[in-house]
Amino acid sequence: MSTGPSTETTGAAALCELFRDRLRQELRPGTGPPGPVPDTRCGYRRAACLLTSFDPRELRLPDEAVPTGRALMELAADCAATGMADRTEWTLKPEVREATLRALPGPDEALRALEANLGAAPDGPGPERVCLEVLRGTPPRAEGAGPDELSDVLQAVLWLSLVPGVTGLPDAQVVQGELELSRLLQPLERLVRVPFMGRDKELAALRDHVHAPGPPPGTRPAVPPPLVVHGPGGMGKSTLLATFLLDSLRGGAEAGGTGGGVRRFPFPFAYIDFERPTLSVHEPVTLIAEAARQLGIQYPAFRAELDALAAACQEEAHQQRAEEGRVVELNRLATTRAGLGRRSSRQFLTGASERESALSGQVGEVLRRAVSGEPPFVLVVDSFEEAQYRGSPALGRMWAVFVALSEAYPRVRALVSGRSPVGHPAEGARPVEIELRDLDPDASVALLRACGVADPEVARLLADRVGGHPLSLRLAARAAALAGSDVMGVKELIGSLPARRRDFFRRVDQLLVQGILYERILQHIPDPDVRRLAQAGLVLRLITPEVVQEVLAGPCGVAVAGPEDARRLFGTLSRLDLVEPAGPQAVRVRSDVRAIMLRLAAGDPASPTREVERRAVEYYAAREGLEARAEEIYHRLRRGEHPRTVEERWLPGVERLLAGAQDEMSPRAAALLNAHRRRGGASDLVMAEADQEDWERIAAREVEDLLAQGFTGQALARLAERRPWTPCSALHALLAEALDRAGQRAEALRVVSDAVDGAREADCGERQLELLLLSARLAEQDGDADSADRDLRLAEDVAIGLGQDLEAMGTLLARARLAEGAEVPDRDADTRLARRLRQVPDEVLADQPSLVRAAASQVYTLDARALDHALDLVGLPDGDEVLEVLGTGLRRAVKADPLLLRPLMDILRSAAGAHDVPARPAGPSPAGEPPPAPLTPPPSPPPTDVTDILRLVRDRGMLDELARRLLVLRDGSGQIAASVAAALRGGGEGGELP
Repeated sequence: MSTGPSTETTGAAALCELFRDRLRQELRPGTGPPGPVPDTRCGYRRAACLLTSFDPRELRLPDEAVPTGRALMELAADCAATGMADRTEWTLKPEVREATLRALPGPDEALRALEANLGAAPDGPGPERVCLEVLRGTPPRAEGAGPDELSDVLQAVLWLSLVPGVTGLPDAQVVQGELELSRLLQPLERLVRVPFMGRDKELAALRDHVHAPGPPPGTRPAVPPPLVVHGPGGMGKSTLLATFLLDSLRGGAEAGGTGGGVRRFPFPFAYIDFERPTLSVHEPVTLIAEAARQLGIQYPAFRAELDALAAACQEEAHQQRAEEGRVVELNRLATTRAGLGRRSSRQFLTGASERESALSGQVGEVLRRAVSGEPPFVLVVDSFEEAQYRGSPALGRMWAVFVALSEAYPRVRALVSGRSPVGHPAEGARPVEIELRDLDPDASVALLRACGVADPEVARLLADRVGGHPLSLRLAARAAALAGSDVMGVKELIGSLPARRRDFFRRVDQLLVQGILYERILQHIPDPDVRRLAQAGLVLRLITPEVVQEVLAGPCGVAVAGPEDARRLFGTLSRLDLVEPAGPQAVRVRSDVRAIMLRLAAGDPASPTREVERRAVEYYAAREGLEARAEEIYHRLRRGEHPRTVEERWLPGVERLLAGAQDEMSPRAAALLNAHRRRGGASDLVMAEADQEDWERIAAREVEDLLAQGFTGQALARLAERRPWTPCSALHALLAEALDRAGQRAEALRVVSDAVDGAREADCGERQLELLLLSARLAEQDGDADSADRDLRLAEDVAIGLGQDLEAMGTLLARARLAEGAEVPDRDADTRLARRLRQVPDEVLADQPSLVRAAASQVYTLDARALDHALDLVGLPDGDEVLEVLGTGLRRAVKADPLLLRPLMDILRSAAGAHDVPARPAGPSPAGEPPPAPLTPPPSPPPTDVTDILRLVRDRGMLDELARRLLVLRDGSGQIAASVAAALRGGGEGGELP
């Protein structure tokens, strides 16, 4: 046996060494212009220039009979590595590809290079295959093509348009337009992949709604109500809307119009799916942005305008999130929640809704100019359930957006998919409804046939037993397909299903039928271990190899020798069509079948799922992190543990990971999840079964929403339910707030007084603090300053007793402001507030910017460092009002002392950039002389007003630094410090917090 290196090994080593030498040469810094590309390297570039990616070991020149591997060396500096780690895959750099395509002699040479190297490209469709057909004389097919095909066509057209002599290519802009339209329809295409049968009556109702005539000319149009399609899960709501929209668009699509050769649909449309992460039902402005984006694709001539509106909507969404963050901050503390927190909530909702309506109206106005004639604008809104609860602000804001859109474009027709509609107090917001029920017998048979049941008699018998629920029918078709051509197997399947009973039992029958069908499907899994794992794994939201070993295997009686065995079982499990990917090395049971089996497993005493969930609790409880805690809480609630015990394991942020899980547990457990959500209410069933504390928290959120929208009567009606409340409930303060708004202040004060006593006796310190602050505010509004001061002193004692420094600061601030209105102001509260502001650690203060700003602006005359400290710690608030206030104060300071002008302008010019600001703002100087000309003319008009200069400073991120520098100026009038203090308050002149 030879022990020396083989010829193959030696050759490979030599090739590697040659490759390294070439790399070193290519990577060596150049000292002059690049020289000519060698012929061999140029040849390999041509070989690769029409390939998306390639294996360099398989690339060859046209005159090479077999690949030599030289491309590895020749193209090392021309390519970037792509693909997976276990596959050698390169792609030419864009500049190299473009230069190579332009240098080709013509289409014949391009075809010759491509035909020789298709084997080096990845398998399957791609731009190279389109290039091949075009170079062989077949024009690319764009009509009826999907997004992937059109993407390949577009890339091929862009490449071949660079090759000299290639003709007959379609216009790249037209292909790009077709691609965008195809991507626009793609979500709808995915929905209609599921066979769709029946629903003729519902489709007719949708057509009637969409094509209802508009108002007569010269009349004020009534806002058409939205049409809501609702029904149980799996009934096909989204599929119905997608089928209607696609059929309508395809039936009337034509070429030409404003699209420059691109398809033009019979009416404009927008499809909004709130399950998409970039869209939020609680941010209606994201709906407007998405509608503008989709309309821009349909009407390219107006795309610039619509894209600009979409960008404005995104900016508005960013601003709303910042404002909402401030509202959340104010609601964290009792001292800011009772007054400013709720007032800010109202202001936020009002302002956001007004700005959203304005943007929506602008989109409608552009659409009115874009379309010819008066076709309907079909707005399809899917997954709307999150907004459908009692008094939902999102529902009210969405209605305002719809009204504004309808006023600009009267033929808006909204189609919404969601739960059974919940009434909203906004007048006119009640929609038209279509409830989806079971399919009729003929449609049920047709659906089974479409899903693969070939024998019409079998389909009829299955439909008779299964009923008309689309999900049940699809499961039955799958079970029949697994039984195959075995007649006995099909008969056994049909015989195993219960005979249908009266309508009273229809829902129970449906669950039973779906469960039996699912079990039949599982029985066809050939590996018994995997079958048992799949049956029990339905209770888990996440299955990984480790979960298989630690949680599932034992209860299922499956022996797992170790991690390798667990990975093998997981691999088989992950290939079942009943599961879907849930991340790297993780799967979950499909949500449609999981919802069925969870309910049935709960009633089966022999099911191993109880033991699986017990082990899941232990498994996740032993792990750190928010995800593990969410799974632990989920399984504790599924096991029926008391909500108050489970709540002890709660971590902030868990509610986000448990979104939607309430549908998979008892109403009592679901109430705990609903209680911890920042937004939204709960169904009547969940509220009826909720623990009292959870009911109170959900009801409090609903009442907050109603009060924020000004629906006081509806809030009082909700507050009349489920009395008496627990002493620590937030509903006591909300009741007083609602009574005060209803003009019943005396009753509000009595409610607060009783609630304060109850909270004190129950040792609910934080609730007692909030109630005392509310009592003080009501007393002050009633003109009883003595009672207000007494309540505030008691509140300060409670805050100190709780060890809450920020709450104590808030009560001192309220006392200081109350004292300002007295005939002989008492500065004791100011002095103590200044001292506490200095003593509280910065890391604690930084958590409440609004409170820090307000306290500093209150005590700055007693503590010279208070303003500078606040600026350094939390900075000035956002908003143009801050600039106006600061600018006004600076003008007053200069008017009081003209000598301040020069040093003030020096500071402004330095902060804004000296070349951007004239030496003095435009307009007469304090002495009356005309302003001097700038030393050098700027390239564009510079800001001349102080507020405009401040805006420039803010845009450069220098506003806080500027304010600190302004405080150093010698200002005898005190106007500069006063303006900085007012700016810290957010432009307010006093009163409550900022």
